[in-house]
Amino acid sequence: MQLTGSITRESLMTLEAYAKYRKAHKADVIAHRKLRSVHLGDHVTLQFESETSIRYQIQEMLRIEKIFEEEGIQQEIEAYAPLMPDGANWKATMLIEYPDENERKRELARLIGVEDRMFVEVEGHGRVYAIADEDLDRENDEKTSAVHFVRFEFTPAMVSAIKAGAAVKLGCDHTNYPAHMTIPAEALASLAGDLK
Repeated sequence: MQLTGSITRESLMTLEAYAKYRKAHKADVIAHRKLRSVHLGDHVTLQFESETSIRYQIQEMLRIEKIFEEEGIQQEIEAYAPLMPDGANWKATMLIEYPDENERKRELARLIGVEDRMFVEVEGHGRVYAIADEDLDRENDEKTSAVHFVRFEFTPAMVSAIKAGAAVKLGCDHTNYPAHMTIPAEALASLAGDLK
């Protein structure tokens, strides 16, 4: 999979080429996604997206749906490309995970607004709160969604600090889910590569 910094129809593989690529590289992509998954407490995971993960997602959708016409390919690009970081931010899929259905229902009701209380704190700088669900609202008066899409926007000084090796914390200050942790070094190194 060739990374180009921009996902276009021309930069995607044909279904045949992707089938070959997938067999040889699926384990690499899974390892990449695992490296960029950060668990906050017992019930929230942020899967930080990258060009690699978004390209893979688009190629998988094209494969599964057997999409090969220009219009369908463009629709998949338009659906997923906005989730790719653009050099001054990190973008993530936020998963709220409770295996027990009754507990999940109860906790999603208690966690309304949790996506807006997620933050990243770069050593020596203030907190950057998530900009959540820019495509559509994913909660109502009764509960929040188990899946959110969040973006953390950084100042040039924060980008420089991250690239220079500053420690970075991920946290949440929602009343019903207070948590914070230092992003592990391996994950942080991968995330720093998204910044320009």
